[in-house]
Amino acid sequence: MKTSKALIFTLILTLVLSACTPGPPPRAAESQTPAEAPSLTPITLGVGFIPNVQFAPFYVGMEKGFFSAEGIDLSLDYGFENDYLKLVGTDELQFMIGSGDQVVLGRAQGLPVRYVMNWYTRYPVVVFALADSGIREPADLKGKTIGIPGPFGATYVAFRALLEAAGLTEADVQVESIGFTQAAAVSEGRVDAAVDYAVNGPVILELQGLEVVQIPLEPYLQIPANGLITNQRTIQEEPKLVARMVRASLRAIEYTLANPDEAFQIALKFVPEAGGENQAANRAVFDAVLAFWQPRPGLPLGATTPEEWRNVAELMQRIGLVDVAVDPEELYTNDFLP
Repeated sequence: MKTSKALIFTLILTLVLSACTPGPPPRAAESQTPAEAPSLTPITLGVGFIPNVQFAPFYVGMEKGFFSAEGIDLSLDYGFENDYLKLVGTDELQFMIGSGDQVVLGRAQGLPVRYVMNWYTRYPVVVFALADSGIREPADLKGKTIGIPGPFGATYVAFRALLEAAGLTEADVQVESIGFTQAAAVSEGRVDAAVDYAVNGPVILELQGLEVVQIPLEPYLQIPANGLITNQRTIQEEPKLVARMVRASLRAIEYTLANPDEAFQIALKFVPEAGGENQAANRAVFDAVLAFWQPRPGLPLGATTPEEWRNVAELMQRIGLVDVAVDPEELYTNDFLP
C-alpha cells in the first residue's frame, strides 16, 4: 500500500506532540445533572501541531456532549507544546496537553504549571529501525547512526533515557538531526534508526510493507506521558473547572475505548482530510494509538505515580535539560480524578 507524501507529512508532524504548593483541591464530585450544570464556559485546549485522529477522545467528547454536560464549551487549538507551556504558565491559556518532562522544564523555568490527568498511559516515543538492522535493544545502538528531530521535546528525552539505560552517551552513537523525516530516513538507509512516536514513523513503514522493530522506553524507565496540564491559579481559584475538565476528558477516553469504530468516524468529521484515500492509513494510526489510552493495571484511568515523577525529575537533571532540582510533588496531582 502506498502512502502519499501529504499523508506522511500529516502523520509525522503529529504530537510534536507550581511556584507554590496549594492545599489539596477538592475531589471531583459525580457528574451534574443537566438541570444542575453551570452555564457553558468557553475553554481552549492547546494540543498538538495539526488536527489528527490521534485526538479522537476530545473530538468524541465534543460530539457526544461530554464537555457541554460539564458546563464546558471546548475548542482545540493546534500549535507547539513549548509555546503552550509558556501560555499556560502565564495564565494566558488555562489548559494544554503535554508530557511530564515538559512540566519539569516549565517548573525549572519558574512557570507554575501542574499535571492533573494522565491521557497516554505509556510513554509513546520509541527508537525504531528496519527488522534486518540487528537493532533490538538500547545496547545495540552503539556505533549506529540515529536520527532525531532535534535536541528538544519528548523524542529527545526518550532518546537520552534509552541511551542511559544501556550505559551509553551521545558520544557512543552518531546523532543526525533529521527534522520530522524519520520514516523516510530509515527506509532510505540515511540512518540506522530514528526516534519518533510509535504511532507515526513505525506505522508509516508498516503501511509500506516494511518489517519494523521498536524499542520503547517503558521497560527501562517509567515517566509520565501526555496528559492534561493546567496552572496554579486555575487550581487554586477554579478547582471545580479543573474537576469538570478532567471528568469530561476521562469520560471521552472511556467512550472511545469502548466504541472505537464510532469514535473513528467522529474523528473524521473533525479531520475530513483523514478520510477518502487516506482513511485506511489513518485508521491504522488510530488503532495503534488505542493501546496508549488503555488503563494500567492497579491504577485508575488518569492517575500517575510518585515514582514516575521522581524518575522524570531526576532524569531531566541528569541529562542536563534542567539545571535545578525540581520537587516531584509540585509537578502533578491526582486529586481531581473522580
